[in-house]
Amino acid sequence: MEHLQAYHAAGGGKHRANKPIEARAWNRRLLIAAAVLFAAGLVNSASKAQSGPFAPLAGNWSGAGTVTLDDGSTERIRCRAKYAPIGPTMEMSLTCASDAYKFNLGANVRAEGGAIAGSWSEASRNISGSLQGRGAGGNYELVASTAGFNANISLKTSGNRQNVTMRADSQFRGANISLSK
Repeated sequence: MEHLQAYHAAGGGKHRANKPIEARAWNRRLLIAAAVLFAAGLVNSASKAQSGPFAPLAGNWSGAGTVTLDDGSTERIRCRAKYAPIGPTMEMSLTCASDAYKFNLGANVRAEGGAIAGSWSEASRNISGSLQGRGAGGNYELVASTAGFNANISLKTSGNRQNVTMRADSQFRGANISLSK
């Protein structure tokens, strides 16, 4: 008897029991299509990041170095940097800390030709200012300025290694940092 009910319910060769299978197949195709579109978006944004003037910096970096204070004392620091370039622009963050010292530097920059301009901020001291300089291919010479503070910053990148040197005219005299991906 059940067999007959299933036969009558099939209506046009479509059995009720087939509908959940068809729905699962449709959902699976939809998920695969969404995953492909998402992956294509990631590849597209990665290729944009890799094609601009800041491409050699893209990604997360970490390492160590020293910071020199105005009294001449130095402290060892550990650092993390993140560079997010998109075409001719880049957002970056650099966080360094020792047992007694910490700084959180963030910047947004734009390159036109060999010139670089943008803004920077240091969160733990609540200061910000302008950033200007020159460079390309992972090597940059910049000046960070605000009222009462100027710092020269040099970034030298070679493959997955980077050296950052900062020299300032305030209580923070400078830093030498070696990073790697």
